[in-house]
Amino acid sequence: MTTSGPRSEPARTEPVALVARLTRPDSRPRRLLVAAAAYVVATVVFATFAGPARLTEHTPYNHYALLADAWLHGRQDLAHGPPPYAQNNDFAEYAGKTFISFPPFPALLMLPFVKLAGSPENFRDGQFVVWLAGVAPAALFLVLEKLRRTGRSARTETQNVVLALLFAFGTVYFFTAVEGTVWFAAQVVGAALFAFYLLFALDAERPLLAGVMVACAYLTRPPILLASVFFALEALRVARRSGEHQGAEGDDAGLVARTVRMAREVDPRAFATRCGLFAAPIVAAFAVMAWMNFARYGRATPFPFDHQFLTVTWQGRMLKWGLFNYHFLAKNLGIALTSLPWLPPGGPNSQLFGAPFKINEHGLALWFTTPLYLWVLWPRRLEGDPERRWLYAALAASALIPAALELLYQNSGWRQFGYRFSNDYAVALFALLAVGGRPMRSAFAVAAAWGVAWNTFGAATFDKAQFDRFYFRDGSQTIVYQPD
Repeated sequence: MTTSGPRSEPARTEPVALVARLTRPDSRPRRLLVAAAAYVVATVVFATFAGPARLTEHTPYNHYALLADAWLHGRQDLAHGPPPYAQNNDFAEYAGKTFISFPPFPALLMLPFVKLAGSPENFRDGQFVVWLAGVAPAALFLVLEKLRRTGRSARTETQNVVLALLFAFGTVYFFTAVEGTVWFAAQVVGAALFAFYLLFALDAERPLLAGVMVACAYLTRPPILLASVFFALEALRVARRSGEHQGAEGDDAGLVARTVRMAREVDPRAFATRCGLFAAPIVAAFAVMAWMNFARYGRATPFPFDHQFLTVTWQGRMLKWGLFNYHFLAKNLGIALTSLPWLPPGGPNSQLFGAPFKINEHGLALWFTTPLYLWVLWPRRLEGDPERRWLYAALAASALIPAALELLYQNSGWRQFGYRFSNDYAVALFALLAVGGRPMRSAFAVAAAWGVAWNTFGAATFDKAQFDRFYFRDGSQTIVYQPD
């Protein structure tokens, strides 16, 4: 009589057990899997809207690839000047040499691939940016989940996925992600760095990594440096001496008053240690930029960058007013808050404009392209929850301070579908939407659908010759509103 061997049921259940472990609610593997899925979805959509030309050819404005190639040849200037295909667009001229004036970190990311390609022209920089563009929405999801896990956001995991995808497709990040050219590439990289910065800076948990992200962001989009205020405020909060913050009187005070009180209660050594670790990479970034500026222009300054040497029509205003000045505030505010589509004088059906509406290439107002941002101004009442109130104020400061600087900049962001400088702090605005806690009900859904619809239109039409009829372009950059 024979007996059957042992059943292999445990072996058959191993894959099921593995899936169960990877998808267990609130587990780290599950968060990473969902973030990876968000990345894949975003990247597929971005690649689809970018189109074959962006994926198979280099862009006409591949400045970062040109800078990487210059480094590979042991120099900082372009040996043969701007390539003809770049139309001499946004190159700096100094002492008879041509330089790339944009902050250099994206060029560092491209450098190994430019070397493998053999030349900037053989490197598909637009495709490279598309592959990077899905990182910011994925990292934002991780930020939102950290807020949920630490009890400072009441959003569910599903809602956090929705918010991350709304960032990808319901804001001007959408059209930015599919462009691939130098100006937009920097903002794709900067948004990802900002998201990882918030992830590491929450609770001042990983000061060194948070500092690395800010340092790299400074070498990509310098205004993001000002978001360092968020880490400083978080470090101040967590460095308070044990027990002093428990039920402390005045926890519902304003940000300034509470900051002053916290400063009196802080453990100086703990605070200094965190801030020192955070600041070290930023100081290193300053040193790198100072060395680059000294090698190029004989001036060892870490800021600002050399846009004043751009050979552009509006160079005169930069020489007269500087790169940042109150002089530019009114126009930039008008564009960021009031720029709307133009209707033809004969009504929407008139063919005078060749299209039912026109969009000034200064870009559409921020609230028009993403009305969800209005919810940031209307959070649930946070009184009685001092930790969330503090976090809300700290996040708001990390968005408002860079935004204020960019409103003083000599350029509105032109050419653009919408106010693209908002990409530099949009991650913080979405974190505010999570912490603010307003229900995601019908009005929220309508606003989200509006944002997705308009930004999908922007991603599909902006900078595409067959849709030029929808856009009004003024090379002088002086026309902000529809002429009478």
